[in-house]
Amino acid sequence: MSSTVSIASTAVAANQAQVQMALAAKLAKMNAESAQSVVQLIESANANMTEIVKSALEPGIGTSVDISA
Repeated sequence: MSSTVSIASTAVAANQAQVQMALAAKLAKMNAESAQSVVQLIESANANMTEIVKSALEPGIGTSVDISA
């Protein structure tokens, strides 16, 4: 009887470990996708800010400084 209980509890523990590993893998994938989305959002905001700054300045202003005499 004891060996049957031992086998059953080992099977249950193995099944729980498998479920935990699958859940951990899913969460890691979701975290990576979330981080990728944040990076894309920051890059987009940076590109938008660059365009806003360029459009706010008159042509030739803020691009270079001539320091020759």
